[in-house]
Amino acid sequence: MKRSKIHIMGASGSGTTTLGRALANYWSVPHADTDDYFWLPTDPPYVAKRAEHERLHLMRSLFLPRDAWVLSGSLFGWGETVIEQCDAVIFLILDSEERLRRLEKREDIRRSDARFDEISWNRFLEWAAGYDNPAFEGRSRAGHERRLEIVNKPVLRLDSAMPPDQLVDAITNWKPSF
Repeated sequence: MKRSKIHIMGASGSGTTTLGRALANYWSVPHADTDDYFWLPTDPPYVAKRAEHERLHLMRSLFLPRDAWVLSGSLFGWGETVIEQCDAVIFLILDSEERLRRLEKREDIRRSDARFDEISWNRFLEWAAGYDNPAFEGRSRAGHERRLEIVNKPVLRLDSAMPPDQLVDAITNWKPSF
């Protein structure tokens, strides 16, 4: 696959940001994460959402006009117009236990910060654990699969248990039909 406009999505902890950075570095193109646009910059982070129209305005003015880029994170429910501008979608799938282990490992670093909010962390972990439950009302694999069925873009599904360099190889060797 040549340098393009790629959206990498999956459950929290599946490695979308890690793969997004690796692929963007490989192609020498910009990378952004949807969280960069979804959340207002706060300290601590992730406590105040940016208004949807502001998210989209920022993306349209700062990121989307480029010839090629990699965007990681979830857009469903607010960024469908961004998905329309993508050339392809990469959907990362990972065993639930491994995802939750990765999330715990990621948060171990933040736990040493005096501002760490254990209650918010536990709520987030409960939300993240619901992803593989088809009845879960938040962001879920079933919801992602339903939305991917109607996306008019090539979709590559990858098991993100593979190391990032192997995932990059799988993408760069992919021959999607545009």
